[in-house]
Amino acid sequence: MNLTNNAQAILLLTSYFSKPIKGAAKPLTITEWGRFAHWLYDKKHKPADLLGDEQHDILSRWQDVKASSERVSELLARGHSLALAVDKWQRSGLWILTRADEEYPKRLKKKLRNDAPPVLFGCGNKDLLNSGGIAVVGSRNVGDEDLRFTEGLGQKAAASGIGIVSGGARGVDETSMLSAIGAGGNVIGIMADSLLRAATSAKWRNGLMQGNTVLISPFYPEAGFNAGNAMSRNKYIYTLSDVAVVVHSGTKGGTWNGARENIKKQWVPLWIKPTNDIEAGNKILVSEGAQWCSGNLDELQLESLFNQIADVSPQDDMFSLNESIASSSSSSEALTQEEPIPATQTNQFSIDFYSLFIQNMQVFAVEPVHITDITSGLDLHKSQVTDWLKRAMAEGHIIKLSNPVRFQWSKGS
Repeated sequence: MNLTNNAQAILLLTSYFSKPIKGAAKPLTITEWGRFAHWLYDKKHKPADLLGDEQHDILSRWQDVKASSERVSELLARGHSLALAVDKWQRSGLWILTRADEEYPKRLKKKLRNDAPPVLFGCGNKDLLNSGGIAVVGSRNVGDEDLRFTEGLGQKAAASGIGIVSGGARGVDETSMLSAIGAGGNVIGIMADSLLRAATSAKWRNGLMQGNTVLISPFYPEAGFNAGNAMSRNKYIYTLSDVAVVVHSGTKGGTWNGARENIKKQWVPLWIKPTNDIEAGNKILVSEGAQWCSGNLDELQLESLFNQIADVSPQDDMFSLNESIASSSSSSEALTQEEPIPATQTNQFSIDFYSLFIQNMQVFAVEPVHITDITSGLDLHKSQVTDWLKRAMAEGHIIKLSNPVRFQWSKGS
């Protein structure tokens, strides 16, 4: 495991190398690391600079109440612990990726931006991390009918050359992954705990040895179960996939919170399997913006799940009118420079994208949101959001709140 100096510095600052020790400095959180990394960049420094003679001079200029220079310095002094931990993990077949590495999943950087984890621990075929697929999620305790559907979905995806992305937990997650592996399909598993144990488990051995499985975790590889970690890893399941299917959800817990977060952030289209369980949260998720898919595997066309991507999942600058027109006019199969875009076509671009913005805001702005949350959450330019918010307020779709200024979907719209 050849770690660059940048990777070593990021590991020292953000990772545990043993169980937490009382009184010892805690690694920086994702938010704290984001602040510090931006500060380093603004000062034209790299993380690797902290491992040399410049460390004291650099940290003397860093001021932060929580991520103090003393805390950062203590974390950087753990080189011996890092070396021992890395040697142990490597002998168990683990590898490490940091945001400084080229192999780090582009999907995480693109969709999560500053919230992308600084370090990923993993085992298996890391080339699969950018391959996407169907995220299959659901409760740990589900009925036989839901498990049969999940197993069939994993097998059907494998037969269609579509990967499965899930969380490795007992129930729906594990069933979808194992059924896909058994059928020779690709699998990405995002583990909330015990990655080191999973790397040597007979359960995942075939997939790992055949090169069609990768297991990753943003958490300490020897960590036991932690409800907070289980909740927070859900965002990685969604952002590493292209579409998601919720087989069964309660009205609280990881599946529920992860699905609702995806609806709000619009990472990927969300499909919900019908259920007769009156206590399930499936119907509520659809009312909040998800879509029903067929509960009959013979009728379920996997390709149709992907066909909705352009309609419900905003991509980079998806709503930018100028870039959309430029893209169309530059194509050899579209309009040429000698054939200017008619005014009616320009208006059609504007109407389509504004309508999609309004559709997204019905879900995204159920609760008051700041304009910066809208721009980052929907991947839009602030100037475009400002124009569309003015229009939406004039049409009665959006109301503006003060102190502080926020925007909310109008219930009377």
